[in-house]
Amino acid sequence: MRLQECLHLRIKDLDFERKAVTVRSGKGDKDRETVLPGSLKDNLHEHLEKARVVYEKDRGQDIAGVELPGALERKYPNAGKEWSWFWAFPAHKLSVDPISGIVRRHHIYAGNLQRQIKRAGTRADIPKRITVHTLRHSFATHLLEKGHDIRTIQELLGHSSLQTTMIYTHVAAKNRLGVTSPLD
Repeated sequence: MRLQECLHLRIKDLDFERKAVTVRSGKGDKDRETVLPGSLKDNLHEHLEKARVVYEKDRGQDIAGVELPGALERKYPNAGKEWSWFWAFPAHKLSVDPISGIVRRHHIYAGNLQRQIKRAGTRADIPKRITVHTLRHSFATHLLEKGHDIRTIQELLGHSSLQTTMIYTHVAAKNRLGVTSPLD
């Protein structure tokens, strides 16, 4: 996912049974589905339990619901107070909505996520610069290397043009023959 797509995830966008994440209004204002790694299931459930505590605290204090996309807030005025619409990655503090002036909970700040990704890369002793976009590139490259077709990868990444997805083939083409050295 792109950085903003991750920040804007709602509880309803995570489907553990189908191992799918729905990205809503991604680049080009398009919706798409991508994969939810089974290996993250337990950690993500643990994280969502903490988010649920934040959600329950907001409901107990009658804080305004989270911001809803488009005209949904007018059409369903109480939907922002429902758990399904709550942010998957809520901010720790309440803040004033710059447009409406309403005090509410927003998603985490982009810089916080970027900082955590960088720290994770450092803790894992990865000598390269790690960003959210680096993870996106790695995702595409690994899928290509495992033999997934380029059209499927295009859909998962939300590219409207196959040419954009083809950029990843130059990285995956390093070992075109797929041969492992006998020394390995």
